[in-house]
Amino acid sequence: MEVNLENIREIMEDAVSKYGANKAFTLKQGDGEYRDISYSRYYEEIRCLGEALLCRGFSNTRIVIIGKNSYNWYLANMATLLTGNITVPLDKELKYDEFESSLVRSEAEVIFYDEKEADAVAKAISSGKTRIKAAFPFFKVADKTDIYDLKVEGKELVDGNSNRYDDVVINPDAMSFMIFTSGTTSQSKIVMLSHRNVASNVVNTIASEPIYDTDVNISLLPYHHTFGLTCQIIMFAAGASTVFCDGLKYIQQNFKEYGVSIFVGVPLLIETMYSRILKKAEKEGLYGRLKAMGRVVRVLGKAHIDIRRTVFKGVLEAFGGKLRMVILGAAAANPECIKGWNDFGVICLQGYGLTETSPVLSAERPAYRRPGSVGIPIEGVSMDVYEPDENGIGEIVARGENIMLGYYENEEATNECIYDGWFHTGDLGYRDKDGYYYITGRKKNVIVLMNGKNVFPEEIEQELNVLPYKEEAIIVGIPNAEDERDLVVTLKLVYNPEDFDGKTSEEINAIVKADIEKINDKLPSYKRIKRVYTTDEPMEKTSTQKIKRFVETQKIIDEEKAEKLRKKETMSEEA
Repeated sequence: MEVNLENIREIMEDAVSKYGANKAFTLKQGDGEYRDISYSRYYEEIRCLGEALLCRGFSNTRIVIIGKNSYNWYLANMATLLTGNITVPLDKELKYDEFESSLVRSEAEVIFYDEKEADAVAKAISSGKTRIKAAFPFFKVADKTDIYDLKVEGKELVDGNSNRYDDVVINPDAMSFMIFTSGTTSQSKIVMLSHRNVASNVVNTIASEPIYDTDVNISLLPYHHTFGLTCQIIMFAAGASTVFCDGLKYIQQNFKEYGVSIFVGVPLLIETMYSRILKKAEKEGLYGRLKAMGRVVRVLGKAHIDIRRTVFKGVLEAFGGKLRMVILGAAAANPECIKGWNDFGVICLQGYGLTETSPVLSAERPAYRRPGSVGIPIEGVSMDVYEPDENGIGEIVARGENIMLGYYENEEATNECIYDGWFHTGDLGYRDKDGYYYITGRKKNVIVLMNGKNVFPEEIEQELNVLPYKEEAIIVGIPNAEDERDLVVTLKLVYNPEDFDGKTSEEINAIVKADIEKINDKLPSYKRIKRVYTTDEPMEKTSTQKIKRFVETQKIIDEEKAEKLRKKETMSEEA
């Protein structure tokens, strides 16, 4: 693709000129049939919807989009962006108060919404607190103008020679995205991104990663998240086709159904799939053979003999036989899982970025991989380590055209992270001698002990991957009951109950604690895990499957306080 494209409209027009007849989407119909939408047809629908919005007077307007990933979701998003309006994608999991606050803070005037959000939208509009002037459902409603009606309205306008869409001039440096960061309403910031920010990230990612016009991508990351939002434009730019998942429990079926060849996701998903493969092999008595063949293909690979997809044909066919590449982000992946998928012949690449960086900063490439790293900076991005310590660990900083405009109406927060010509990510990490970057944790997650030692939770969490029953785990610092300034390195672990069939919770705790002691033996004394909490209840997560550390930490603190109170009451009764 052209490297001088500076806005998303130019990217779409470039894609349509090259891949007009290609399938942009394949949609499953209610009758079990499938409908293919070509790039040319998709762009025509963007134009019609955009014309309708402009003729209704919505220009330079803030437009909220909320709902599950769908064709209409992204159609509304692209029509918003390509008409010079401002997209405000919101998390469909927001509680009502957060949803209403987001509408107020963004000063949005238009909203596109899913059926599940209908009641919340009606309540917010009737509250009189928002500026919403028009609300368009993604579904058919008899007494409301929905997105389908708008498309028809726009088609009639275009056929009648209305050309407001053609007259739009995109300012590549104006605020075009308002994206809420995760956190509570009071804590969340609104990231301002421009067309240039996102377009540069799209162009430079395409230059760094092999995505082809023959690929079938399955949409998994939520579109309200910058990773999902930008990656969908990357798929358009490459001419790939996109399909939608029927739900995580149907994902393997969907892979086979559509012949999925590529997807962008979070490590939890690929790790769960890998774990299931291993457990199935174990049940069938094939685990040893699976591991042995993994070693064989790695040895042959060094001699440039690649038989992986032939040897592991059975494994790959369980996922449709077409899967060739997975791009991971948002959290660190288990290196053993990455190696396992690579053994099967599926390229697993880790990347790194933030909402504020549109989002990609660095990524592995097929020819430049190092398990455990987040690769090297993509084209057009510079990275460095700010004020590294004696181990080379410091804050990761970056610069490039993809760095945000700033935080909306929050100059103080903007100045705290953008200064001296660099964006300060808040992530800690280091760079090896070959230029690969490694993330060791968030600055705010670091456990600072009274003796001045720093414990990086993510570093210890990697060690916990050896536990076969581990579903999820976090390391946090819990205040010592005797002196709250002193933090205790604490583990909360979610286990798979199937791995402890018939055992009591006391027996499970004993097994886990014994295994943790073996891990402790490999750690410096100050990093040793002092307390262990186990459960089979999943931890609270964001919509991108990141564990809410502060929520889980508070749960542990509350549990400790309740236990202390119970003991005190018991002692009083005994006295």
